[in-house]
Amino acid sequence: MLHVRGAAFRRGIASAAFMDRLWGGARERPQRIVLPEGEDARVVDAACRIQREGLADVTILGDVDVVHAHVKAAGAKLPEGLAVLDPRQEDPRRVEGYAEDMLAARRGKAGDHETLEAACAALQSDAPLYATMMVRSGDQDGMVSGACHTSADTIRPALRLLGSVENQIVSSLMFMLLKERVVVYADCALQVAPDATQLGQIAAQSANTAAEFGVDPAIALLSFATGKSNDGPMVAHTREATRVASSLLTTHELSGAPPIYGPVQYDAAVNPSIGKSKGCPLAADGATVLVFPDLNCGNITYKAVQQSTGCVVLGPILQGLTRPVNDLSRGSSVADIVNTVAVTAVQAIARQLRGGGGAAPPAPCLKAGRRF
Repeated sequence: MLHVRGAAFRRGIASAAFMDRLWGGARERPQRIVLPEGEDARVVDAACRIQREGLADVTILGDVDVVHAHVKAAGAKLPEGLAVLDPRQEDPRRVEGYAEDMLAARRGKAGDHETLEAACAALQSDAPLYATMMVRSGDQDGMVSGACHTSADTIRPALRLLGSVENQIVSSLMFMLLKERVVVYADCALQVAPDATQLGQIAAQSANTAAEFGVDPAIALLSFATGKSNDGPMVAHTREATRVASSLLTTHELSGAPPIYGPVQYDAAVNPSIGKSKGCPLAADGATVLVFPDLNCGNITYKAVQQSTGCVVLGPILQGLTRPVNDLSRGSSVADIVNTVAVTAVQAIARQLRGGGGAAPPAPCLKAGRRF
């Protein structure tokens, strides 16, 4: 049983409680989050709501006149404290400082031939890139982008300029807000075909992230076989990944080693009666962290569940970066953007609580609050 701010939940925290606590956690210690897509009316609407709700201190990047036009068209006013910056109009000394840092970070990599002048021009013409440098420099605590940019536009600069936590890959997860409880799916958006070691790392990362957000982790590494019912390369791959994840989780500061099992079929992992009949040790409560063997399986499954049930999905949430950056779907609603910013804020708080590192998860920092 996991205790979050004095309240106790068994595995399977209710979706409404999860959202209440997500918003409450973000409000408790507002973080500076940059949204580099001021040309998009949804982003501006979301930024205004975030600022009014006290979920974060928001900076929008974009043409100032365009942002104000979006606010006026919505019949609203720009909330106090919400900053709007146009990288093209920023102080040249600030831009040059970012450019010098960016060139130093890229030294020895592709693009290291770039001049300072070219780097400044790139920053001022590429808002997600500029926002990434704001996060890298510590001027912002996190970034959310992707409403009108590709995933590559958001993720590639983060990988190159923020980098991954030592000895970790960068992966993603989805919070699936099902009718009765919240579960985690990983990796559904980033790692295409992880080897056994990488898959084990994804499982351990996802368990830690789940715990940070008040979801008591019980980890299932999914397969078409359960236990020793079948064999072959794919089953052996999942079995080895389970061993890797178990080893990694013993080195983390979760309260006791979380239950983990694999290979296991989806039905045995989530349905106690089926799990019991197949000898799955997760059968008592069911798995809350479901790790797919590859991106093909994960992406298809999360979209099938989302479209079939109408459940709310938060994600993809990136994990393994040194600082929080999250990618939006280009079909995101205003609510999706608001909630992704809240997730990013909680990730930033968690990072601060563990001293800026990424090896050990902090105690969950969520408490009750009104949800969007």
